Amino acid sequence: MPSGRTPVLVAAALAVGLLSGGPAAAWEPTAPVELVVPAGTGGGADQMARFLQATIARHGLLKQPMLVVNKAGNSGAEGLLDLKASHGNPNKLAITLSNLFTTPLATGLAFNWRDVKPVTMLALDQFVLWVRADSAHKTAQEFIGALRTQPAGSIKLGGTGSKQEDQLVGVLLEAAVGGRLSYVPLKGGGDVVAALVAGQVDATVNNPIEAEAQWRAGKVRPLCVFDGARLANPGKVAGGQGWSDIPTCMSVGIPVQYLMLRGIFAPPDATPEQVAFYVQLFTRVSALPEWKDFMAKGAFKDSQMAGAEFTAWLDKAESFHKLLMREAKLIAK
Repeated sequence: MPSGRTPVLVAAALAVGLLSGGPAAAWEPTAPVELVVPAGTGGGADQMARFLQATIARHGLLKQPMLVVNKAGNSGAEGLLDLKASHGNPNKLAITLSNLFTTPLATGLAFNWRDVKPVTMLALDQFVLWVRADSAHKTAQEFIGALRTQPAGSIKLGGTGSKQEDQLVGVLLEAAVGGRLSYVPLKGGGDVVAALVAGQVDATVNNPIEAEAQWRAGKVRPLCVFDGARLANPGKVAGGQGWSDIPTCMSVGIPVQYLMLRGIFAPPDATPEQVAFYVQLFTRVSALPEWKDFMAKGAFKDSQMAGAEFTAWLDKAESFHKLLMREAKLIAK
């Protein structure tokens, strides 16, 4: 997966003369901008969308208001199809996650990322293995041991939707350690971590931003991160530990690495001028101190790109997900 690419996004904006001091964009929204979230409330995409909405309003970066609308039906298909059908409406965007790839593969949905217009990658998001703070599993090794030795399906893993990223990570976890989980699908990342705190499930693979508040409050505990390197974010969150103190799952015998897209897409017939306007908008957001703080709080990889590089990344990511979903037997027949 790519590392931080903020200069790439800045260069893309420079190429169309949109940074401060350059000529103004020839187009700007003429009505409120609807930012569709193809996922439930409280999850990583929803939290990022609402952060963008508040930050853009606070700094007056849009003359029109930005409205966040959750369309989570059918594993996010509702939101994806809404954007695809929004011909002639440049005042609509979607903030996507990797269900951009997984939902069509899992459901046979008549949607492909090429059906809409890529604008920019904002970041890559992590997956962390979480348990309750009072769980008997104090380490990832202890969790692995329980998964291998307890009756198949006795450990409940909560996740967002069915045949989406959370379940995919769970299937990969099962294959890696030779155990069997019971997967419990829930509506969104906020519901998932709430179910963990309430004891309705035994573990989750919530994104960091989804469980940060509960970790800070001493209600959940991270065991490992599904990445090849530790999170680089400094600072402590709870119990004298911070994001950089979480071991990688690979280092404790779980050879699984997976990161999630956080990107912006426009309707299929968005013009180059319209795309350029939104590239400029999110470039300006990414230059703000609040963005840096948000990236650190949520342990994101600040991996920004636009234009041909983003399109190439999407093409590779699609192939990667086809392989993973096929191996996990989650592709619709």
